[in-house]
Amino acid sequence: MLVVLVALGAVFGVLLQSLILNRVVGDDPLPSLIATFGLSVALQNAMQQIWSADTRSLPSAGLAQASVQLGPIFVGVLPVIVLCTATVLTAGLHAVLRHTRFGRALHAASADVEAAAMTGVNPKKIYAGATALAVAILGFAAVFQSLRATVAPADGAYQLIYAFEAVIIGGMGSIWGAFIGAMVLGISQSIGFRIDPGFGILAGHLVFLIILALRPQGILGKG
Repeated sequence: MLVVLVALGAVFGVLLQSLILNRVVGDDPLPSLIATFGLSVALQNAMQQIWSADTRSLPSAGLAQASVQLGPIFVGVLPVIVLCTATVLTAGLHAVLRHTRFGRALHAASADVEAAAMTGVNPKKIYAGATALAVAILGFAAVFQSLRATVAPADGAYQLIYAFEAVIIGGMGSIWGAFIGAMVLGISQSIGFRIDPGFGILAGHLVFLIILALRPQGILGKG
């Protein structure tokens, strides 16, 4: 299932960028934001019509409840798998962006699209590849989230807030920064839930605000 979902995500990313987003990409980011916002609303309503608004989850065959005892603490097997997968994906994405022709072309197109085009880079194909890569990686997140908790068509906005906070905490433009930001956000929420079941989400938001106030560029961001 995971392999199929990742492959479908890559195909959807190419189609999304090629058929919709490439038509609105320009110096002004507002058309792209409007297009993606409208698409998210349309997809959410389509999913509600097809699958209803009921929460669902994937059967984990006991994996979500499995744990290993390390001294006085128990470590969940599924969270360890998620952490290892996230680390490998982050390292792989970092390597692709730093050491491949596609990564260099993407950096060039994001910095100056006209100059990149003059050197032979096709910005539209590069953007389509980047979107395909992003949606494919999202397939991993979707499967793990469905194994650990229930999901519903309206969950996208809530998850987007956490992704935004993780990127800001880690530092804009840093792959490993986003990874560290997600770790900081997750740990702060876990500690908050230990203090009080209703304090977990707020604890994460408070940590985000503190880091934003003390270090606006993020942990690994450049001042």
